[in-house]
Amino acid sequence: MLEFNKWFFVLALNFFVLLFILNAILFKPLLKIFKEREDTVKGSLDAAKDMNDRREESIVRLNRELAEARTKSKAIFETLRAEGQQKQKEVFSSASAEASEILEKARAEIKAEAEKARQSLRADIDKFSDEIVRKLVKV
Repeated sequence: MLEFNKWFFVLALNFFVLLFILNAILFKPLLKIFKEREDTVKGSLDAAKDMNDRREESIVRLNRELAEARTKSKAIFETLRAEGQQKQKEVFSSASAEASEILEKARAEIKAEAEKARQSLRADIDKFSDEIVRKLVKV
């Protein structure tokens, strides 16, 4: 059977005293270090998660701004294109009007010259007909 003698109590007392001393000197500081390490890791993970969330928000914002910029640039492009087409129509219409005016002037000049040539020929016809009549009469 188990005997409880004085050495048993001395060893038990020695065990509890040593446990108390080791707890104060070794276990509590180690647990404190483990807790600090856990807090540091948790804080780092939280900071990384926050940075990741901010990165995602920044990407979303950047994509939104990029889409807005594309929309604005497309609108500006369409406006400039419409202005360019309008300017082109104006230039073509003014060139067409100028060409029509030049053509009308040329037609008028040709008509005037043709009329002048007809009048000149009519005067010559009268002379030639008189001459023909004279020659026929002489014969």
